[in-house]
Amino acid sequence: MKSENKNFFRKVYEVAEQIPYGRVTSYGAIAKYLGAARSARMVGWAMNGAGSMESVPAHRVVNKAGLLTGKHHFDGTNLMQQLLESEGIKVVENQIQNLEKHFWDPFKELPLK
Repeated sequence: MKSENKNFFRKVYEVAEQIPYGRVTSYGAIAKYLGAARSARMVGWAMNGAGSMESVPAHRVVNKAGLLTGKHHFDGTNLMQQLLESEGIKVVENQIQNLEKHFWDPFKELPLK
């Protein structure tokens, strides 16, 4: 992996580690916070690699519509959904219900980089 990608992934993980219990954010929101608004897909790749990192709650990162698009990267059929539901987030047909209530925007919640 290129050094610049490794640095970007590290920054993504630093943001993701701060997502509070019972809240979710999107790939795009993390990318925007990091000053790379058009890099939501790259944030997704970073989350794919976060599965083995216990400190990174990758299950709390979803697409902009609240869909669990990364669920196939978790062990077990519904692990991502189970983790979210254990935090009080209702998921129906792979989509977070009441997304605006659970959405955490790093741009608003964290100091600007």
